Amino acid sequence: MPSPFHEVRFPLALSYGSRGGPERRTEVVTLGSGDEERNSLWRHSRRRYDAGPALRTAEDVAVLIAFFEERRGPLYGFRWRDTFDHSSAAPGQAPAPTDQRLGTGDGTTRAFPLAKTYGGAFAPYARPITKPIAGSVAVAVGGVALAGTAFALDATTGLVTLEAAPASGAVVTAGFLFDVPVRFATDRIEIDHQALRAGVVADIPILEIRR
Repeated sequence: MPSPFHEVRFPLALSYGSRGGPERRTEVVTLGSGDEERNSLWRHSRRRYDAGPALRTAEDVAVLIAFFEERRGPLYGFRWRDTFDHSSAAPGQAPAPTDQRLGTGDGTTRAFPLAKTYGGAFAPYARPITKPIAGSVAVAVGGVALAGTAFALDATTGLVTLEAAPASGAVVTAGFLFDVPVRFATDRIEIDHQALRAGVVADIPILEIRR
């Protein structure tokens, strides 16, 4: 059963100034010979953020607490805008329908999940994108952009369903903007208002939700 989730974005003004990024879990074993054996324990990376550095005023704190209370702390997930990584395109460029490869047609399959690929020369990583921004997604088949009526998007899962199945061998691509599904990683927020005025803020941990 999916965990409860609110399709609402954390206030953008409080995302700017936050810090965080991807995390992986790797097991490293040093043998008696001094050689290493390394094993990746997670298939997908997981992102962690800290919203604390973005808090600058008492008004910011009030917005944060209201958002925290409505989410019931960690109970309800929500959307987070990663200000450094929220587009299928390279930084400074607009998304294009040929940005990211989703799959290859087989003449039958019509549904393709959104993904963003990192790297490419050695071991590219395809990251599932489950919270695209409605209205930002463009799709192409064989390099030809589709009309918006030729596909349907589930903005809560990132699944794109084409009106017609692509021919066998046709490459399906997409461009999009996206959020990260997250939750608060704490049951408590404790802020010292004296410290806030001095520029010292509390940690507000945010953790990516993986399903």
